Amino acid sequence: MMNSTNKESLLAMVSQLKERFSVESVTYIQNHEVHIELPNSDIHGALTYLKTSGYRQLSALTCVDWLKEGKFQLIFNVFDWSKGDRIVLQTKVDRMNPKGNPPRFNTITSIYHGAKYYEREVHEFFGIVFEGNPDALKQLFLEQWDDIPPMRKDFNSREYSDKKYIKREYRKSFGEEGGEPFERD
Repeated sequence: MMNSTNKESLLAMVSQLKERFSVESVTYIQNHEVHIELPNSDIHGALTYLKTSGYRQLSALTCVDWLKEGKFQLIFNVFDWSKGDRIVLQTKVDRMNPKGNPPRFNTITSIYHGAKYYEREVHEFFGIVFEGNPDALKQLFLEQWDDIPPMRKDFNSREYSDKKYIKREYRKSFGEEGGEPFERD
């Protein structure tokens, strides 16, 4: 259960982060949750600071594709069990670097060891390379995938399906146009 003490502890932590890092924006979601946008250069320092301040659980590391902006947003969700506070750090990276290589970001596995699996997932679904994570390029879910990462907004699932799978015709077996109406007993 959240109370005013939780909000005070979260406000204090946000204040400390603002003193130490280049906080670009702060959005309070609830009394116990805040989202903070930081530049790439501050993410590792902020995560280290948060972990030493009690935010010992990395609950998630995920990504959002902002296709029109040409950016990926990395999202780091950390939790402090003693206070029930959640801080979500966010940063953006270019979708492609100047030489046309995949986007890159330094691993956070030295801060949160469990991030190695999250980084593998983000690499597999969005194509971001996490430098310093030796396992980041290993496939996690998509065996023998041979197209652009499927969670990118420029991935065309219909085109991929048409290219990879045999087209089938399906006839309707129930309903107004296809035979007897479907009824449950």
